[in-house]
Amino acid sequence: MSTQPEDLIRGTVGTLGFAGLARHYREGTLTPAEVIEEVLDRIAARGDDHVWISLRSATDLRSEADALERRWPDPGDRPPLYGIPFAVKDNIDVSGMPTTAACPAYAYTPVRSAPLVDRLEAAGALLVGKNNLDQFATGLSGTRSPYGTCESPLVPGLISGGSSSGSAVAVGAGLVAFAIGTDTAGSGRVPAAMTGTVGIKPSRGLVSTLGLVPACASLDCPSVFALSVPDATAVLSVIAGPEPADPWSRTLPLPGATPPPVGRLRIGIPRRPEFFGDAAAAVAFAGAAKDLAGLGHRLVPIELDPFLAAGRLLYGGPWLAERLTTVGDMLRDAPENLHPVTRRVLYGGDSLTAVEAFAGLHRLRELRAETRRTWAEIDVMVVPTVPTTYTVAEMAEDPIGRNAVLGRYTTFANLLDLAAVAVPGGTTAIGRPHGISLLAPAGGDALLAGLAASFHARTGTAEDDAPPPAAAEPLLAVVGAHRSGQPLNSQLTELGAVTRGTAATEPCYRLYALPGGGPPRPGLVRTATGGTSVEVELYALSPLALGTLLTRIPPPLTLGMIGLADGREVHGFLCESYAVAGATDISRHGSWPTYLSAGDEAAGSAETGVRPG
Repeated sequence: MSTQPEDLIRGTVGTLGFAGLARHYREGTLTPAEVIEEVLDRIAARGDDHVWISLRSATDLRSEADALERRWPDPGDRPPLYGIPFAVKDNIDVSGMPTTAACPAYAYTPVRSAPLVDRLEAAGALLVGKNNLDQFATGLSGTRSPYGTCESPLVPGLISGGSSSGSAVAVGAGLVAFAIGTDTAGSGRVPAAMTGTVGIKPSRGLVSTLGLVPACASLDCPSVFALSVPDATAVLSVIAGPEPADPWSRTLPLPGATPPPVGRLRIGIPRRPEFFGDAAAAVAFAGAAKDLAGLGHRLVPIELDPFLAAGRLLYGGPWLAERLTTVGDMLRDAPENLHPVTRRVLYGGDSLTAVEAFAGLHRLRELRAETRRTWAEIDVMVVPTVPTTYTVAEMAEDPIGRNAVLGRYTTFANLLDLAAVAVPGGTTAIGRPHGISLLAPAGGDALLAGLAASFHARTGTAEDDAPPPAAAEPLLAVVGAHRSGQPLNSQLTELGAVTRGTAATEPCYRLYALPGGGPPRPGLVRTATGGTSVEVELYALSPLALGTLLTRIPPPLTLGMIGLADGREVHGFLCESYAVAGATDISRHGSWPTYLSAGDEAAGSAETGVRPG
């Protein structure tokens, strides 16, 4: 193998970034043939990692790389993706290569490539092979394939996410510079979060789905995985655009090759995000929200219920039956050819009626109308890409239930006609990958790219040489025993927390003195009606310290986001509503210290309390 620049062969993720490759090609310090040799070496070094279903031969790759050099000897004439190695999910047609959709019995060899593959190769990109996936793109875990399960390259034993599992891992592990996946329920975003890559889910119809094995044809769209937002955007600009023969193609604003600058935006953030007990993920998301605010954007708390209701229709409505248009015959005639979990999921669609289909369509229309009111108040929405993470072993324990958890913030996007970009946000305090997804109505692809690029650069997880900026410290609102002068305040000061004074909540809370044995303790509960404002004390502390503190919270207390009267949302201790049955409502006092000083029943012994609040 030829002598190569050190920054390519050092074997670190990110060395196949577009800017670095383009610079070396331009300066003549690297050739496409040398890049292909490096890619082949990396794939061989990883061994049987279950990332690939089929690879092009080394002979063909070398020949194509040499042909690129002969065709475009002048750097000034080269196409935008010259010499960039890529892969595609194996539910996308490539001429002369089998398309399996991760089901050997379904395999066929197309004579024509999908139009998006033709566009990429015309732009100079080098196709390396086809990637593993959750069978028939049904799943978000990456564990539903007879070709094996590929793990996240970031944490051993962690799922890669799906269904575009192999595509995301190929990029995250540095095997290719970008990969094409698909996204129906979140398959272009969940794997991005699990592998530390960028995942663009374009507006439906912006990129043609011709040559793609349908999951739900009315919702499908190709997706792009890359190491950075500019790289992913450059790919999207090549494959985007109407395809006359495609019945699902439509005319939408075409994104440029680079993310544009964006002005100050109104960013909707879930009022009460759910993390299924993952306190570290909650802290990481709050930190990401503060990074967005630090970029000058205004965070607007929103209710996510209608979006989540739409998402539940994907596997609880007629779109499950739509999946059978591709695989229904096999499900009925040869179910043994299907992965057992895929088979269990698809059986639910076989009994749906036309009446139920129309009922689902009508319900979706209602929810779209409801969500339009939210979009009138915001420009972009931010959600955690996944609320928590799972190991391969944990997914095997509950493959369907935990799949639903992974899709909580992704399944509604295509049903509600939204575009999305998933961006890495680093790791949580317990070492798991974390990321956010930015969403906007169809046609907002360029806007999302601009915002995602600025966020990625600010967090220090983007591929560049700039040092990461200092992260904003999370704020914690405390109500009771952690306040100044209260028995557990030392737990905060030992963690380096710094007081930031007091504040008032929004007038939508009730404060209770909780019943039960031991010392009295307060419980703050959010209420839909009849609420009041409650005084809290604010502390700034590091994300790691906050994560440490939150692991010590005993029930019925829990972590949540507390809305303040000045419009901010901060972390805080909240109480599960079931625990206030029979509790004394002390909201009229306005704060826990005022209640204690008023001498109400049981207040006298509160100073010995040992429960957080």
